[in-house]
Amino acid sequence: MSDEPERRRMVRPPSGGTEAGRGMGQKIKTADKKSLSSQQWIKRQLADPWSERARAEGWRSRAAFKLIEMDERLGLIKKGARVVDLGAAPGGWVQVALKQGASAVVGVDLLAINPIPGAVLIQADFTDPGVDDRLIEALGGAPDLVLSDMAHNTVGHRQTDHLKIIALIEIAADFAIRTLKPGGAFVTKNFQGGDAGGVLERLRAEFTDVRFIKPKASRKDSSEVYVVALGKL
Repeated sequence: MSDEPERRRMVRPPSGGTEAGRGMGQKIKTADKKSLSSQQWIKRQLADPWSERARAEGWRSRAAFKLIEMDERLGLIKKGARVVDLGAAPGGWVQVALKQGASAVVGVDLLAINPIPGAVLIQADFTDPGVDDRLIEALGGAPDLVLSDMAHNTVGHRQTDHLKIIALIEIAADFAIRTLKPGGAFVTKNFQGGDAGGVLERLRAEFTDVRFIKPKASRKDSSEVYVVALGKL
């Protein structure tokens, strides 16, 4: 992994378990063989009501509830919509899009994603040349909604990590602006305090409404926030 170019290591692999739930249902006694950080992650997942609810309802991740809330508030996923999900693993947002009536859903991630009936799932680096064209071809036309929950592996250096985050937002925003149908929408992850001014200015010039949302399912101690751009011009 260390021999690969830095740009190919875009997303953080799961800390443990399978894609479908990432092993959150395992008994905590399995944690004694793991590192302290892994033990803390497992304990947090097992104690988290959103993760528990995701397991009970069959969602692949707690992140499903973030998109559900945003969709309920803003009507993002229209019946018959075409949807692209960037950074789709383990597939929670793909599941939500299909359940809400999307007619075509294509997801891409560096990680392999277990099949989801009704969706096309591509294992690839979204930043590689030609991958964007593959997504549109698989989708069968221009998207009505582009979702991005992509996140870089952090290196622990605040400025470096910030630059990586902004770079992913810019890449996702560029794809959305180039490919969305008029009236379409774009959702991307950001972090509170992160200066995404240049991206926001471009989004405000290309969409009728740009706003920030922190879903209830986001962890209280997380600075995670979502930028939602509505009404592609």
